[in-house]
Amino acid sequence: MPNTKSALKRLRVEEKRRVRNHAVKSKVRTFVKKAREAIDAQPTAAETTETLRQAISQLDRAVTKGVIHKNNAARRKSRLVMRLRALQPDDATDEA
Repeated sequence: MPNTKSALKRLRVEEKRRVRNHAVKSKVRTFVKKAREAIDAQPTAAETTETLRQAISQLDRAVTKGVIHKNNAARRKSRLVMRLRALQPDDATDEA
């Protein structure tokens, strides 16, 4: 148990941040999972593009809040879009 006032405050602050970071990461994982499932099920559907947009938005929010690194988010977004492009027919020019 911390002895000083500043150590007690650090404990409180770290706990708040841990809880928030956990919630943000969980939300990101949920949206990315939904996007992956939508891409695998129907790569050409409009709902899939919307689901992908939502996942990208959640990744960007996590970066803004400092929960994940910007390169981590960029890599995840890139992999999602690459997965979508690989399953779409070549003549589809839908932007994600």
